Order: sequence, then structure tokens, then C-alpha cells
Amino acid sequence: MKKLVFTIILAAVLWSIMFLPVTAPHVNFWWMMTASACTLSILSSIFNPGWWRGVKLDIANIALGVVIAVALWGIFWVGDKMSQILFNFARPQVDLIYGMKEGESAWLLTALMLFLIGPAEEIFWRGYVQKSLQQRWNPNMGFVVTTAIYALVHAGSCNFMLVMAALVAGAAWGLLYRFFPEKFGAIIISHALWDVAVFVWFPI
Repeated sequence: MKKLVFTIILAAVLWSIMFLPVTAPHVNFWWMMTASACTLSILSSIFNPGWWRGVKLDIANIALGVVIAVALWGIFWVGDKMSQILFNFARPQVDLIYGMKEGESAWLLTALMLFLIGPAEEIFWRGYVQKSLQQRWNPNMGFVVTTAIYALVHAGSCNFMLVMAALVAGAAWGLLYRFFPEKFGAIIISHALWDVAVFVWFPI
């Protein structure tokens, strides 16, 4: 449990550095995110060796990953339209999120999110944190706590829409992992594809 708590605290510190107004201007978000996610995934592999044996990347899981990513993009598209109706601050906050990619190469962001950031986040948050909490407590509690932590580490941004985005996406991936852990490969693929789709290919 000490190792798990350590990695969660480390994640909170790293995400705070990326998002807090006092520290964010002094780091390159994309390289910081890449380094942070990869570091956490490496620690996950050390503390939870052999997790990759349960990951299947066959045609069925790849196709399912694509379907999940498309469905999640659609949910966010609808959520964006509804939030603009309900909240005056919604679109400006979403624009701030997209502002993080200004000046960056679309090809570079695609490569980072598709091959490093997306997979590494799932390896840590679902493959290690949620799995460990589900085993220590129970599947439902592990899912709820992991989803809450995943959303809260984004709170340093002071961006309500970003925190809600993390909550919704985290809940979707967490729920899938809760009931279909054998589809972890598809969940990893969906996270990577959704990241690239929502940020680069088809911005909302």
C-alpha cells in the first residue's frame, strides 16, 4: 500500500506542476506530461510486474478500442454543446485547454499521445492504481476512488471544464476496466486514440 500511496502522491505533485498557474508557465506541458506519465508507468511496472501478460492487442481489441474512442468523442461533443448552453464560462475554459497545443507540431503531439502519453496513463491509472484498490477493497470502491483521484489531480488547473473532462473520461475507462479487465488492451488503445482525436484530428 505504501508504494501505491507514493505513486499517487507523486502523480498529484507532477500534475500540479503541470497545471498550477504559478508553475505551469515555467514548464513545457507536453514534455512534462510525457515524462510524468512514462515515469508513473515505469513505476507501475516495477511495483506490479507482469501486468502486460493480460493485455491483448489482437484485431478484436483494436477494433473495440476504436469504437470506444469514437463513442467517447461523441459524448464529449454532445457535452460541449450542452455545457455552452448551461455555462457562460464553458467555451472560454475549453479554449484555454486547446491553447496548450499552440506552437506545437501536430505530428509531434500525435506521436506523444498515441504512443506514450495515452498508453502510459492507462498503465498507471487503471492497470496499477485501480487494479490495486479493487484488490485491496472491492471492485466498486476501487473504481470510484481511482476515478475521483484522476479528476482531482487536474484541479490545480482551476479549470472546471478540464476537471469535468477528466472525471467523465476517467469514469468511462474506469467503468470499462471494472467490468471488463480482460479488455485492458482495448481500453489502452481507446485512450491513446481519443487523446489524439480530441486534441489534434477532430478538435471539439
